[in-house]
Amino acid sequence: MTRVHIGGDHAAFEMLGDLAAFLEAEGHEVVHHGPHTYDALDDYPVYVLRAAAAVAAEPDSLGVVLGGSGNGEQMAANKVKGLRAALCYDEELARLAREHNDARVISIGARMTDPELARAMVRTFVATPFSGEERHARRLAMLEAFEADGTLPPLP
Repeated sequence: MTRVHIGGDHAAFEMLGDLAAFLEAEGHEVVHHGPHTYDALDDYPVYVLRAAAAVAAEPDSLGVVLGGSGNGEQMAANKVKGLRAALCYDEELARLAREHNDARVISIGARMTDPELARAMVRTFVATPFSGEERHARRLAMLEAFEADGTLPPLP
C-alpha cells in the first residue's frame, strides 16, 4: 500500500474523484487535497501545491496532480523543492518517469486523457519503482546539485 496525495482543479474535478476511488479500490491510502466541490473559477496552485508539498514531506508517498492539460500542474509541483513531477500521456511515460527519473508525482491532463487511460497510467506509476541504475542516479544527482546551489554539471 502506498499513500497517494492527489489534487487538481475544476477542469479535472470528475477525474480527481474517479482516480481517488480507483486508488482506494487498489488498496492505496489516498489523501485528497481538493477541490472537494466544483468551482469553475478555482486555481490549480491552491490544491496542487498542497498535494506536492505533502509528497515532499512524506518520502514513501507519491502524488497525482490533474488539470485541463496537466502542464500548469506539473510546473507547480516541480516548484516544490526536492520533488520531480512528470507530465504523462501514456503508460510508457508513466513507467519511465518512475523507473528512470524517480518522479514522485504524475501530472495528467483531464481534458486530454480518457478515464481508463488515466487509471492505467496511475496504476503503472504507483507500481513502478526507481531502477537505481548508476546512470539515472548520476543524472538525478546533477539536477539535485543544481537545485541546491546552482551548480552546473561539468562539461564532458
